[in-house]
Amino acid sequence: MDLYYEMTGEGTPLVLLHSGGADLRDWTWVTPVLAQQYKVIALDGRGCGQSPNPAEEPPDYVDDLLRALDHLGLPQAVIAGHSMGGQIAAEFALKYPERVTKLVLIAPGLAGFAHSPEFLGWMRRIREAAPDVDRMMEIALSGPSYRIVMVGPRREMMERMWKENTIKMMQWGTWESVWPQPPAAERLGELAVPALFILGREDVPDLHRIAECFRAVPDIRFAWLEGADHKPTLTHPEEICRLIIEFVEGRN
Repeated sequence: MDLYYEMTGEGTPLVLLHSGGADLRDWTWVTPVLAQQYKVIALDGRGCGQSPNPAEEPPDYVDDLLRALDHLGLPQAVIAGHSMGGQIAAEFALKYPERVTKLVLIAPGLAGFAHSPEFLGWMRRIREAAPDVDRMMEIALSGPSYRIVMVGPRREMMERMWKENTIKMMQWGTWESVWPQPPAAERLGELAVPALFILGREDVPDLHRIAECFRAVPDIRFAWLEGADHKPTLTHPEEICRLIIEFVEGRN
């Protein structure tokens, strides 16, 4: 396996998948707490952090996760994903439910979801600014998804991580990716894994609409973080750790 990962702790394996524009530093304040009770594996997704860039062929992030579990000798694990990492985690649990004991989704993306014109316009403006990384960052991080983290003490870390990974993204061989079909938005009722959905109250409306879509999952519970936007891993790590531990231990 060519993906970079860091593994700490002992016990039940718990795999962490970071958000887009980030790397395993997304979990900087989460991993040490969870590692006191679990074997925590934080991955750098393909093209992010210290993992290699996609070549000319579009990456398959679900297959990457499968190969990571096989490489680590983990027949099963708790899978936790944030934003795009949550999208990967949900797709993986749909395709390989026997490999997932529990599923934690933090403000996840959702393949097949129809985003609002406002969200699509924001994403389009970011892409149109390429390859000017500073301008891309200005547009991205001034958006409504990050209005709380960007006025908090971890703004500098957020900016550094986003900029470094966007510079790296400019070197990818392709920006396309492979996802299972039909998309998860059409199959949530088939998700057979116990799931926890965590969302900041101040996240954008599209994410709250995605939360409503996930109500189709047979065994799912929802947790709302007050005063959190799309980056609660940086602004609310204590609450996230508490919710994950309670969920894994069957206390919520």
